[in-house]
Amino acid sequence: MLKDKIIFENELDKNGVKFYQDSKEQPYIDKGVRYFLADKDRKIIDSIIIENKIVASTETIPGYNYNDQSKVLKMFLLVLTGIIFIIILLSLIMN
Repeated sequence: MLKDKIIFENELDKNGVKFYQDSKEQPYIDKGVRYFLADKDRKIIDSIIIENKIVASTETIPGYNYNDQSKVLKMFLLVLTGIIFIIILLSLIMN
């Protein structure tokens, strides 16, 4: 993690990307470091992360695709309905 932090900040400086990172609010870098970066530098930042194989996440990337979530929910309900139907059918056959 520390290695990634050093490489990332060095590459940002090399490319002239301005950033802000408040280490007082984040005393432990093992839990991650929060950077504040401009949207206009997104392409440069993406290439830095990819080229240097830095593990990174961002709060601006949506966490879920809601269309996929609804498909999963529909499948879950379908399977649950099938299981309930089989249980009821088996209980009727056994009695």
